[in-house]
Amino acid sequence: MPAISPDKPYRVGRSRTGLGLFATKPIKKGTKIVRYFGPLLDCKKKKDDAIENKYLFELNNRWTIDGSVRENVARYINHACKPNAESDVKPRKRKVIIRAIKKIEPGEEINYDYGTDYFKAYLKPIGCKCAACEKKRRRKRAEARAERLRLKEKAERKAKKQAEKLAKQRAGKKQEAAQKAKRKLNGKANGVHLNGKSLNGNSLNGHGARSAARKVLAARPGISMRARGSQSREISAPAQAAAAGSSAGLAN
Repeated sequence: MPAISPDKPYRVGRSRTGLGLFATKPIKKGTKIVRYFGPLLDCKKKKDDAIENKYLFELNNRWTIDGSVRENVARYINHACKPNAESDVKPRKRKVIIRAIKKIEPGEEINYDYGTDYFKAYLKPIGCKCAACEKKRRRKRAEARAERLRLKEKAERKAKKQAEKLAKQRAGKKQEAAQKAKRKLNGKANGVHLNGKSLNGNSLNGHGARSAARKVLAARPGISMRARGSQSREISAPAQAAAAGSSAGLAN
């Protein structure tokens, strides 16, 4: 690195992109900080036009400054999308002065905008590493993390809801099966048979009532039943004998 006079308000130091130029004293807005200089290249000459490096500073369509020489301290100034300095180009004088556009505090890195052409050719392919772009990338990364977290929580809520719904359906099926089994047991206890032969001791086809009546009459001698239509009456045994005797007398 070139030797820098202690009277100068800057020094060369380590930066996030390599080496950079840092303020050692407060620099007021509008102050001329350093001159960007080097050999002048004539683009109309093939020899000069063939020179390629990242320190070329184009003044106009013909003249370009080759700032790759070590004495050019301004070549250590890095690019920034939101800089604190600017390049004051004077094509007629073939000079470039780096001037502060805002107050620069001691320890703060000096930077300026390299321009669209340089940015597209050298910085965009690798990604700009200036403070503004780093801040923008951090914000985007934070937003991406927040979005991934939001989607994850949404998926977890959906899975939980589906699990609760499935558990509720299973519980409902179990409850329905239990109620069905309970009704079946209650039906058997009340004499309800699924084959339709009896319902609480009564036949489902209408013959059970007469069978039951016959059983009652067989258990009670002296009582008979006569069915007339849908009605019946009981006749005692002595009344039946008297009726039989009167019928015999009339016959004689």
